[in-house]
Amino acid sequence: MSRRDIRTPRVRKSAVLIAGALATAAFGANAQNLLIRNATVHTAGAQGTLQNADVLVEGGKIRAVGTGLKAPAGVQTIDAQGRPVTPALFGGITEIGLEEVSGEKATVDETLTLGAHAKEMTVRPEFDVTLAYNPDSVLVPVTRVEGIGWTLLGAGAAQGGSIVAGQGGVVRLDGSLDPVGKRALFVQLGSDAAELTGSSRAAQWMILDQLVDEVNGRIPVGSHVALLTPAGRDTLKRYLDGGGRVFVDIDRASDIRQLLRWAAKRDVKVAIVGGAEAWKLAPEIAKAKIPVFVDPLANLPSSFDEIGASLDNAAKLRAAGVPVSFSQSGDGSHNARKVRQLAGNAVANGLPWEDGLKGLTSVPAEALGVAGELGSIAPGQRADLVLWTGDPLEVSAIAAQVWLDGKAIPMRSRQTELRDRYLRTLVPAEQGGLPRAYPGGDVR
Repeated sequence: MSRRDIRTPRVRKSAVLIAGALATAAFGANAQNLLIRNATVHTAGAQGTLQNADVLVEGGKIRAVGTGLKAPAGVQTIDAQGRPVTPALFGGITEIGLEEVSGEKATVDETLTLGAHAKEMTVRPEFDVTLAYNPDSVLVPVTRVEGIGWTLLGAGAAQGGSIVAGQGGVVRLDGSLDPVGKRALFVQLGSDAAELTGSSRAAQWMILDQLVDEVNGRIPVGSHVALLTPAGRDTLKRYLDGGGRVFVDIDRASDIRQLLRWAAKRDVKVAIVGGAEAWKLAPEIAKAKIPVFVDPLANLPSSFDEIGASLDNAAKLRAAGVPVSFSQSGDGSHNARKVRQLAGNAVANGLPWEDGLKGLTSVPAEALGVAGELGSIAPGQRADLVLWTGDPLEVSAIAAQVWLDGKAIPMRSRQTELRDRYLRTLVPAEQGGLPRAYPGGDVR
């Protein structure tokens, strides 16, 4: 059941009226110039939260944030009536645009299976899932009407693949094809990946060290023991030289400790994904300045790597100074909207509210090297904004309007269209309703 299904009729009706009024006014102008007045502006940046504040947008960029701002003649003005305005939210690490129907292999592109004829233990870090991104995916409007404006496309480890799953990148859900910023490399470690390394997690560190040796020329290209192609060596060298961040899916505290040592020895920028037991090493992670993308709903062990899973993981990490963001395990692509619920649960279990919002905005932007464009409301940033009906970390609130580059996004998706179609079938045809199910006839 979705959040829309559990709202009271009064909340649902008022939300629809607000969204409809804003869409009619703002999208009709389709301008990149805009003034939002009288809002509670959560900047997720140095200015913090501003009450009764204004946001001025010119040319698709934020020009000013403050009170009493004036717009040039003819610029669309929206009175927020005190409601919250935030940056467009980060949807977590997903396969939006890479996976349409998870059960239909022809629509799934985020994993690389090397196949029976591939050399044993071949590793292909040059595999880049962003090349398969489809900005026309049905999941894009489904996700952005919920206030999510960008996501990190992730490469997944698959049976017959390797622990180095490949590369992904940041995409904005504005219909554009090209990623923003640098690529990210995805690695899976721990018991879930042991089958990819001879049934032992110990072999994972051996393989990672060999990959570094190959990049450094200790193992010649074409050697019978080499794991990388020439393109793979070039790709991995870029990450070893600091040209991108390595996202490591890892949960057990002892494995995380080994990761900290390995990353320090190799001077590699890493991020922890999952980190169910990361709270046990919070001071060490903070000292290493490593961001952690947690799932705040992980409180029961689904494997022996997560025995120490805890609902206050995010709160303990942040209290130690760790940058904390969020990404859900499981079907994050079709349910990216739930990332707000993750942040809300983290706040309910001790994470300060402002840090909950930053985990959906400025923290992932900093970790992914796109903080100069996304993740906060400040002059010079892209005008990717959301006006909410209430607290954005409460599931009872919804996005009344989303703007990307200052342009109002139509607040419609396949889900809203299906909702409206079947609601109208409840109204008699003589009162303006539709025939059963389809406008073309009574299909039973």
